[in-house]
Amino acid sequence: MSSTTSPTELDVLVIGAGFAGLYETYRLKRAGFSFLTVEAGDDVGGTWYWNRYPGARCDVVSVEYSFSFDEALQQEWEWSERYASQPEILRYAQHVADRFGLREHIRFNTRITSVEWDEDRARWVTTAEDGTVFDSQFVVTAVGCLSAPKPPEIDGLDDFAGDVYFTSMWPHEGVDFTGKRVAVIGTGSSGVQSIPVIAKQADSLTVFQRTAAYSLPALNRPTDPEEMARIKAEYQELRARAKAARTGLLVPRGTKTALEATPEERQAAWDQCWDAVGIFACMAASFTDIHTDEEANALVAEYIHEKIRETVKDPQVAEDLIPRGFPFAAKRVCLDSGYYETFNRENVRLVNLRRDPIERITASGIQTKGELHEFDIIVFATGFDAVTGPLVRLGIKGRGGRTLAEAWREEPQTYLGLQVAGFPNLFTLTGPGSPSVLSNVMVSIEQHVEWVSDTLEDLRARGIRTIEADPEAQAEWFAENNRLAEGTLYVKANSWFMGANVPGKPRFFLPYMGGVPTYREICEDVRARDYAGFALAS
Repeated sequence: MSSTTSPTELDVLVIGAGFAGLYETYRLKRAGFSFLTVEAGDDVGGTWYWNRYPGARCDVVSVEYSFSFDEALQQEWEWSERYASQPEILRYAQHVADRFGLREHIRFNTRITSVEWDEDRARWVTTAEDGTVFDSQFVVTAVGCLSAPKPPEIDGLDDFAGDVYFTSMWPHEGVDFTGKRVAVIGTGSSGVQSIPVIAKQADSLTVFQRTAAYSLPALNRPTDPEEMARIKAEYQELRARAKAARTGLLVPRGTKTALEATPEERQAAWDQCWDAVGIFACMAASFTDIHTDEEANALVAEYIHEKIRETVKDPQVAEDLIPRGFPFAAKRVCLDSGYYETFNRENVRLVNLRRDPIERITASGIQTKGELHEFDIIVFATGFDAVTGPLVRLGIKGRGGRTLAEAWREEPQTYLGLQVAGFPNLFTLTGPGSPSVLSNVMVSIEQHVEWVSDTLEDLRARGIRTIEADPEAQAEWFAENNRLAEGTLYVKANSWFMGANVPGKPRFFLPYMGGVPTYREICEDVRARDYAGFALAS
């Protein structure tokens, strides 16, 4: 749509055309609302549109990282790999948009710069970078949890004479590393995925690591046709099991504690996860106390440490790659395809920034405390301002002109992860305080979209003008999530789950800890009790 044909007055404005935005667009279209979805990129896909770095793929099994709302869609789509790569996931998003006629409701190349509440009219006035203004009763944010890249905290970036790339904003035409001296800064998920691929092409690769990540073998493989046929025949049962699972993932779960188990039982369970299962949540779910007991957690951590030592030939490099200083799974566990093996290559070097920190970027490369490293290309895999960052950067202003950034300056409070007090008629899909990044996000997306869409239809039928989170209910929800988090080892790591990777960001556990089925029940109960915890006004 062009700005000249876009409606200025809407029932609903949706921000973002990733998977959450696509499903919300589908539901609003089906319900007959006057609405528009706006998207900063020139195509659908969200994170899978922007993150095109080498080796990018999902860490949730493909058949689970897909929509369940339409049976025909489930039956017709064929996944080529157990863990789909970025291009295939993007094609899936494009297929969904085309199959359901969603593109005609999406305005692409539209980056939002402000979202302001007009108290006199009880409507949202949203402005795009190109000056287009949208006037809507409701705003639904579908901006994702990992879509606000964190800027590098390194001096001298503009001085570098070579090429600089960010995994979160990869060139659509790709990058040729042939014959190049390459640096990768960062060893989170995007680093772990891209490093093995870059190493095979570059003349040399130097990896700069501040904090080693836990990574498990993905055991990726082509999809077996017979297996796919069986899954399609059982899709309804599999989807029901996923919705009832704590993380929304079909992962084997242990029934006893690691401390109760014998050493042989622990070894067998973890060997199964490492050698056969290939699901990142398997280790953490193998026994019931991995997330809560430090002794149990240390046992599984040491198992992985030994696997790293067995894999990496250089003893010092192996020790440097061993994660220390935080519990296993307290930070997001990565899945990889030959990550640790990559450090056995002659053209790959690891720089431990704990011993030799970066001082600045220079014209020719990276100056650490002990050495000048010269490069042709620097790749930053430095992560995101997660969960709250994508929402804050929209420039949202609620009642009295108070910004969302101000509301969250000390505590990122929401009610159910769906609304924020002081910001009426604003819904935040997979926002802070919802299961979001602690779950199979596709399961959480569908639940959130369905709750919000059903609510919008209900409010329309009842003639309700505004819905807003009650401050007291919001505070109770925030306190409950903190209580749940404090009972786990998650809070013992400086992770992006805690907002700890962004200087000045308040340290609170961002996703809801109670699990997907419990959260779903709470949301359904809130609606059943006439939106308990929300204030409605006609």
